[in-house]
Amino acid sequence: GSGGFRKRKHDNFPHGQRREEKENVNPSSPLMASFKSFQLELDTRHDKYERLVKLSRDITIESKRTIFLLHRFTSAPNGEEILNESEVKLDAVRWKIKQVAQELIGEDMYQFHRAISPGLQEYVEAVSFQYFIKTRSLISVEEINKQLIFTAEDKEETTNTTSNSHDKQPHTWSLKVTPVDYLLGVADLTGELMRLCISSVGNGDIDTPFELSQFLRQIYDGFTFIGNTGPYEVSKKLYTLKQSLAKVENACYTLKVRGSEIPKHMLADVFSTKTELIDQEEALS
Repeated sequence: GSGGFRKRKHDNFPHGQRREEKENVNPSSPLMASFKSFQLELDTRHDKYERLVKLSRDITIESKRTIFLLHRFTSAPNGEEILNESEVKLDAVRWKIKQVAQELIGEDMYQFHRAISPGLQEYVEAVSFQYFIKTRSLISVEEINKQLIFTAEDKEETTNTTSNSHDKQPHTWSLKVTPVDYLLGVADLTGELMRLCISSVGNGDIDTPFELSQFLRQIYDGFTFIGNTGPYEVSKKLYTLKQSLAKVENACYTLKVRGSEIPKHMLADVFSTKTELIDQEEALS
């Protein structure tokens, strides 16, 4: 009631006695040995988590660069060169994912999922974007996982990943993209398709926006089946997906109604003006 500090129980013991008790601890006791093993295990796990975070950051950066490259496909004189260069970049990304798979050998992937999830989502976005440009369809998660099965047959990689030098069998690593990472990557893909629509209109291509509109509508219908039953991150990105679809559909409407009377070099300006009006209407609502 006086407002002073309460006296802790161990304050009743002299300081010298507490120091003596610490000095009397046997470092070779089974209890101390157990705590040291726990410390070593936690430090090892933390170091691995930090390495995975760095690898995921590298995967994200290289995947974004691949996406930026693919956006040049509509304006490049030779689109095949852009696709070949993007394939080289994706191979470099898969080499980084192979390092992630090597780090996760013997580990539960879901314990480190938060560290690698951003990179995998960006990779799914880049791969699906390239696949759409090639085939005008959506790549499946099974097809993505087939590309993430790695084998090391050369001596250098085998030596770095195993201590058993007399084992001559080729080592195999695989990393599976989870359904959640796949859905989040596809949701981000819709934003890139909207930008592809803008660049196509700017180049005078009027057919691609209508094709993208139908494709985005199919993706949106698929996401609505998930609704609020899926993970929170998926439902959160559904709003952005709806925005991208609305912008493309309204641009298609403008092209259908006024496309014949607008010069091709001014179509992109009409598209930009239309999207700005949509953003203002959504902000007011």
